[in-house]
Amino acid sequence: MTAPPTSTAARRRRLGWPRRVFSQVLLMQLAVAAGVAVLATGLFLAPLSAQLDDQAMRRALAIASATAAQPRVVEDLLASRPSAAGPVQGEAERIRRATGAEYVVVMDTRGVRWSHPDPKELGRVVSTDPGDVLAGHDVMEIDSGTLGRSARGKVPLRTPDGTIVGAVSVGIEYDSVRARLLSAIPGLLAYAGGALAVGALAAYLIARRIHKQTRDLAFSDISGLLAEREAMLHSIREGVVALDPDGRIRLLNDEAQRLLGVGPEAGGRALEEVLGAGRTTEVLSGRVEGTDLLTVRGQRVLVANRMPTQDGGAVATLRDRTELERLGRELDSTRGLIDALRAQDHEHANRLHTLLGLLELELYEEAVEYVTEVVGVHRTTAEQLTEKVRDPLLAAVLVGKATVAAERAVALSLSPATWLPDRLVDPRGLVTVTGNLIDNALDATAGSPGAAVEVELRARGRTVVVRVRDNGPGVPADRRQLVFTEGWTTKEPPAHGQRGLGLALVGRFAERMGGSARVGTGPLGGAEFTVVLPDALSEALGKRREGEAVGEPGSEVLGEPGRGGGSDPDRSRKREEAP
Repeated sequence: MTAPPTSTAARRRRLGWPRRVFSQVLLMQLAVAAGVAVLATGLFLAPLSAQLDDQAMRRALAIASATAAQPRVVEDLLASRPSAAGPVQGEAERIRRATGAEYVVVMDTRGVRWSHPDPKELGRVVSTDPGDVLAGHDVMEIDSGTLGRSARGKVPLRTPDGTIVGAVSVGIEYDSVRARLLSAIPGLLAYAGGALAVGALAAYLIARRIHKQTRDLAFSDISGLLAEREAMLHSIREGVVALDPDGRIRLLNDEAQRLLGVGPEAGGRALEEVLGAGRTTEVLSGRVEGTDLLTVRGQRVLVANRMPTQDGGAVATLRDRTELERLGRELDSTRGLIDALRAQDHEHANRLHTLLGLLELELYEEAVEYVTEVVGVHRTTAEQLTEKVRDPLLAAVLVGKATVAAERAVALSLSPATWLPDRLVDPRGLVTVTGNLIDNALDATAGSPGAAVEVELRARGRTVVVRVRDNGPGVPADRRQLVFTEGWTTKEPPAHGQRGLGLALVGRFAERMGGSARVGTGPLGGAEFTVVLPDALSEALGKRREGEAVGEPGSEVLGEPGRGGGSDPDRSRKREEAP
């Protein structure tokens, strides 16, 4: 039966490996410091030994050269025999004692010794090969001879005319070299110990700092926290953006990449470089402060919150509020329609009461005329719209806005230049643009005497131009650059959230279509919003067919105060009576 395998962590615990980060880092640092000290000592001792050997050999060679340079040695070698009392032996021993060398050996060309510390060796051939030195070469080496291991220096012995008559060999006892090396070790170890102590102190300080920064968590705990953080960041349905103190992106989870429309390559780059200038960058960088800040990125409405970190960076969260904002706008529209339908209900009841009274009074012709007039109002309104605006979605939204305008006592009319075919590339987007501009104009003019709003939808080639004019207070010239930025508004916030998004969405849609949105002063005296949308039609428009309805010289009134929508009934009867 085999034993179950044990993990690395289990083996470390069994061997007494500490769990705390402080202890682990301290032990590792001490091990590194000790290893470095030992390595440095070894690396120092190795060249020191070779250096001491070289110094000993050069010293031996210098003594040999000085001995060979004395003319008396050459003369005594040629004029005497090798003996303990000979002049060569006496001179060599004097030099040996004066220099502290282990031996000074003078030999002839046959290698026979004429001097030696041991007189018994005189007259004998040297124990090492003298061929190189007798050939005229200086020799430095460490070798073993009759006196043991030594550092040697050998030079040829020459007559004044340069003839080699022998050689001088000087040896330095190798034990003295080793003694110098050993004597240097204690000092070296003292330095190594001091370096180790400094390293241990540095290791302790580093371990203390890491202990504070990691809050005494084990490495396994830190690894687990990182894994959990990665899983959490990439699984939650909320965008998370982490920034460093310099404003560079440290982290983007999957949801943040989706909401901001960027990829993983955005990490490590500056926020302005990735997102460009705009409110989103201002909010994420902290230049705009607050909670639950609204921003528009592309076609998405985002709610952002930002929290600074201790190192000077920040973490920002993003929530997608596009659907909620759309539902909120639909709720506002629904409430407006409900109010309009309530008013229509009251008006319809009044008409029924009027009709009932006419019938009870037996005024049948007047009753028929009254019903014809009321029905003709709505029929005329629908005819006007379908003649000028061929797209059913846009026509429908204009009918709805006309009803709301009538309820709010605002005269909503179509410009005589209005004409739009049913070939829109993005009718829903154009409905958003037109509806937001009309709502903005109604809000600006409602409640003022003689309130009026004029809408113009015109096609020029494949370009669609949307203009909405009103006779409200207008937009100051110094604030016209701000009206299309998200969060800018002059109205009270609705119950479901914040304002300042309608015109921002208009501006973003125009940019996405490659067009433009601007505001100025219109002919009615108030604001005039103009949105130009290139390539908004699916094909190029030809010239209008001759006889195609383009409207009468005046504006067509869609919503008139107190009439619940529709045009002048007298004008309707005139149209019906016209040949």
